[in-house]
Amino acid sequence: MPKLKTRKSIAKRIKITKKKKALRAKAGRRHLLSGKGRKRKRNLRKKDLVPKELKKVVKRALPYSA
Repeated sequence: MPKLKTRKSIAKRIKITKKKKALRAKAGRRHLLSGKGRKRKRNLRKKDLVPKELKKVVKRALPYSA
């Protein structure tokens, strides 16, 4: 059986934790920040879990880490 290829675009965006959970950055922190509140911007800094609907996609895209 040949080796499976990793999808590099997803590998750069997602980190797999020790307990095999997928972490991602939150959207909305690139531009137009002056209109967003301080608390909102602070919360956008934190990482978020990948939703359960997309876990299968992530697992297939990162065959050797998930």
